[in-house]
Amino acid sequence: MGNDLAAFAKENGVKYFMISYTDLFSGQRAKLVPAQAIADMQKDGAGFAGFATWLDLTPAHPDMLAVPDPDSVIQLPWKPDVAWVAANCIMDDKEVDQAPRNTLKRLIAEAARDGMHVKTGVEAEFFLVSPDGSAISDQYDTASKPCYDQQAVMRRYDVIAEICDHMLALGWGPYQNDHEDANGQFEMNWSFDHALATADKHSFFKFMVKSIAEKHGLRATFMPKPFQGLTGNGCHAHISVWDETGKTNVFADNTMELGLSTKGKNFLGGIMKHASALAAITNPTVNSYKRINAPRTISGATWAPNTVTWTGNNRTHMVRVPGPGRFELRLPDGAANPYLLQAVIIAAGLDGIRSKADPGKRYDIDMYQLGHTVTDAPKLPLNLLDALREFDNDKSLKAALGEEFSSAYLKLKQQEWNSYASHFTQWERDHTLDI
Repeated sequence: MGNDLAAFAKENGVKYFMISYTDLFSGQRAKLVPAQAIADMQKDGAGFAGFATWLDLTPAHPDMLAVPDPDSVIQLPWKPDVAWVAANCIMDDKEVDQAPRNTLKRLIAEAARDGMHVKTGVEAEFFLVSPDGSAISDQYDTASKPCYDQQAVMRRYDVIAEICDHMLALGWGPYQNDHEDANGQFEMNWSFDHALATADKHSFFKFMVKSIAEKHGLRATFMPKPFQGLTGNGCHAHISVWDETGKTNVFADNTMELGLSTKGKNFLGGIMKHASALAAITNPTVNSYKRINAPRTISGATWAPNTVTWTGNNRTHMVRVPGPGRFELRLPDGAANPYLLQAVIIAAGLDGIRSKADPGKRYDIDMYQLGHTVTDAPKLPLNLLDALREFDNDKSLKAALGEEFSSAYLKLKQQEWNSYASHFTQWERDHTLDI
């Protein structure tokens, strides 16, 4: 075992641990455990009623135990009395197969058996908004093309710098922060890492950004499309695969097109093959499809794909290859579950490698201007229901992610869709009252 959490507490002045897991709807769930009790919790886990969170369990199920992974422990830079630690969910001495972190760990182990170690980075975009979420927090952030606006980023310097200072202290290797393409929107980048480490950092990042925003009297949202007419929150993923040593990028081959090896092309082929089903995981909410299928925004572009295409260094496609040895998946949005995002990428990519999947024709056109000329590429789902149907019909992807997980996810997400579909809206009154 890695860190002894009781020793970690003593060495670092930690009084409490947040034993945390993420449910199927990306809800971050935790128990606050005093350091004096952490030794028993590290051994046996903290007890949760799984039914009380978004997992497909009933009140009759026994306690679900969240067993902390000591290798993931992070002392809260803004509240050093507390440390956060990601947990693996156990019930009746067995892993809860539907739990997102367990799902990812299974896929990582499967890839490792084939001598592959997936490394990823994410670009998590968010808005800083008013406490009630109704408006962006900066009344002066009104430019029609606000991307990289230096005045706007400096007006939020206190928030952005505090978050970046924390990432520097944690050793994450943050390397740039910017105002993004929507008014009130920001992106912060840190170094890529092994898939599980990236997922843990992504999960903690969302918690940290929300916490620091609240500290400054603001609210942070990763909602895919919080404001009509503005660019939505993406969560682009950069993907590469390395050998057992972790030193050789097996996606890199300078003799191949765009510097992407045969194995890299096949992994990409798996992503393309499963894209429409993959969207149910990478774009998991009703609101997600307001980003994917949005009309042109105030800035002039949505920066989100709506067609299953790939390209070189061209941001108008679902996948771009910005340089040798990696590619960027531009489909995921801010609602993506940090663990399931990584899991579904690995699942689709492994299938692509095993089936020697061809990613298909490379397009280098501007999809925003000429996308209508592409007639032989699938369109991404129009809404969450279409995505869930695509996922349900993709037997191999469901099997790769695990039947228990897939069944639970489809069941709960179908309930979510049904709740949305039965909700009466002002739009209906506006368009139907006098029909």
